[in-house]
Formats: sequence, C-alpha cells, structure tokens
Amino acid sequence: NTNDLVIACMDFEFIGGSLGSVMGEKISRACDYCMEHRIPFMIINKSGGARMMESAFSLMQLAKTSGKLSQMSDKKIPYISLCTDPTFGGTTASFAMLGDVICAEPDALIGFAGPRVIKETIKKDLPDGFQRSEFLLEHGFLDVIVHRRNLKEKLGNLLILFKA
Repeated sequence: NTNDLVIACMDFEFIGGSLGSVMGEKISRACDYCMEHRIPFMIINKSGGARMMESAFSLMQLAKTSGKLSQMSDKKIPYISLCTDPTFGGTTASFAMLGDVICAEPDALIGFAGPRVIKETIKKDLPDGFQRSEFLLEHGFLDVIVHRRNLKEKLGNLLILFKA
C-alpha cells in the first residue's frame, strides 16, 4: 500500500543523479510529509555526488537533509536507505548512510570518492571488492543486501518490524 511508505528516487539519467538544491528540497518536504502523517520514508540512492556547479548551495543540502532525517528520528519515524550502483559523494556522506536500515543491491559500488581517487591519494592498492556492497556489509556499513526481485518482500517485513 503506497499510503504506508513514501519513496524518493534519485534519477541517475539526469546529471548522474547528483544532489542539488531541488533534490534537497524534495527530500526535505518528503520528510515533513512523513512526520506530519507518521509514515516511513525510503530513499533509493543512485548518485555521482553533490552537484558541484551549484557549489555551496549543493553542499548545504547535506546538512539540510541530515537535519530533517534527525527530526524524523526524534519522532520515531522510520527511514530506510537503499543504495544502488553507484551511490557516491555527498549522498553517501549524508542521507544514504543515515537510515534506520541501510540496504544495498548486490555488487553496488558505494563510497564517498571512487576507488581510483582513493588509490591515487593513499598510494596503495585497495582490497578486493573495496566499496562494493558485500565488502561494506562485511565491515558493518550496511544492514542488508537485497536483490530487486526480493525488495518488496524485504520492505514489507521491515515495515512490519517497525510497526511492532
């Protein structure tokens, strides 16, 4: 039932799903709606990062969305984050990793900066599977990996747990 969950999706086809002031406002308003109606919120993340052409306006969305999700947490309204391939940059530094439950698709690439940038920065080889959802689950950054074909059932079970 769509009345039981609000879902926001990032559109990777538009500027790599980058986070800008409009998306930040949409997430903020969705949080307000969820708090007003006391219903859970889910964001399907697919992003290359913050929209750098918006400079500080884009970066302010990290604090704005994180603040709204904190308000939801204070009101005990569940927030589920689903990270798809890829989920990078400011989205990972903020709302993608703030879920009450953080889910990812199998083999999704998730991180702040890409593996090439990290490798060039630290001048070391990275572990096999670094920044893939399985690696992140093993290291405690994710709660569950779920394939899309099983997503409806998994979400239903999670929502039942939140209602208990």
